[in-house]
Amino acid sequence: MGLRLIKLTKEYEKQLGEMIDEWKADQELNHTNRSPWAIFKNDYHDFDYYLEHLEVKTPAEGKVPDSVFFLLDEDRNRLLGAVNIRHYLNEALLKEGGHIGDGIRPSERRKGYATEMIRLALIECRKLGIDRVLMTCEKNNIGSAKSILKNGGVLENEFVNSEGCVEQRYWIRVD
Repeated sequence: MGLRLIKLTKEYEKQLGEMIDEWKADQELNHTNRSPWAIFKNDYHDFDYYLEHLEVKTPAEGKVPDSVFFLLDEDRNRLLGAVNIRHYLNEALLKEGGHIGDGIRPSERRKGYATEMIRLALIECRKLGIDRVLMTCEKNNIGSAKSILKNGGVLENEFVNSEGCVEQRYWIRVD
């Protein structure tokens, strides 16, 4: 199976809509989280605006520059998930959020895609000069924790996040 990270282009507008709609329906039904937040912050129906505002280009209002990639299954021409890479950490991201936010669309979870997407994201981190990556996940998100651990994550600590949930902080060495 051909999996790769891509930057979003007009070519993938339909696939993005299908993925976001599936994710939102699942969130409403099962109250699952929407991560990475970057792909949900704007309405994809105005695709040009969505593309223009998908990434933070200059730091402002507590935001740091970031890159957003989508995991594409080339064989099926299907977007499976997304990953948001923050280029550096500010104080807030150091505590909660980290360098990488990631998520797999509901129908494609528990198939190993998150592990592969993180592996590919770590390659992008290396290109950005990030040699130590912080990833966080809620303690009850066993799948996310497993994907982080399979990519070399080392648990540093746990804390209660801003939503009152126990969150875990993992560091991954990028060689």
